Amino acid sequence: MEKKKTYLYAIGRRKNATASVRVYPKGKGDFTVNGKDMKIYFMTPTLQAKILEPFKNGGVEQVYDITAQTKGGGINGQAESVRHAITRALVKEDEDRRVPMKRLGLLKRDPRAKERRKFGLKKARKAPQWSKR
Repeated sequence: MEKKKTYLYAIGRRKNATASVRVYPKGKGDFTVNGKDMKIYFMTPTLQAKILEPFKNGGVEQVYDITAQTKGGGINGQAESVRHAITRALVKEDEDRRVPMKRLGLLKRDPRAKERRKFGLKKARKAPQWSKR
């Protein structure tokens, strides 16, 4: 019978994207997102660096296995939601990480989202061209 692995669970959000992450302590460094390897799902180096920011700048020395399920939004919003969830899980494991992570701004959910369109306007703030005559 296989021994169940213990993990830390957290949810992260950004715009319309939501990510639920499981962080397994004492892992080998495996990182999967929606069943794919992280480097295949998030192809650009900037998105990969964004996700790994809590480990590099948060003073985390231990190696973890991470599985993430993300949905909604675009690829950038999904990357930032995964980062938010990882940060929350790492803080759950060790409360001493809260202050450095907070200083980096990784614990705060980014509240910016698309503004709704108002009637009489073409977009949220763009008005139709004004004509005097």
